[in-house]
Amino acid sequence: MPGKTVPTTPDGRYIVVRGRLWRRSDPGLPAERREALVRELMRARRAVRDAKGEGGAALARARAAVDAAKHGLGERGPPWWTDGAPDYTRHLARNTPYAAWFAGLDEG
Repeated sequence: MPGKTVPTTPDGRYIVVRGRLWRRSDPGLPAERREALVRELMRARRAVRDAKGEGGAALARARAAVDAAKHGLGERGPPWWTDGAPDYTRHLARNTPYAAWFAGLDEG
């Protein structure tokens, strides 16, 4: 869907997909590194797709490659922010401190 955007929390830490928070990539990554990691992630996702029929070791390797790329991007693992705020990844937005902001999206 061209031009489709997803809501991003005011602090830029998460996007919201179907009401759930997902951590964004670390904005402090250099552009070249981010681009390389995104290429690795897309390659790994294609490998997961291709290995789903096979299962076993090929699928495990492909999923590990996705996980490694997501860790590199800062979408998994320790949060990339440094203020000590908790990580609400995978939480429903309505059950987090972002609830009022999220409820306001429907009003706009």
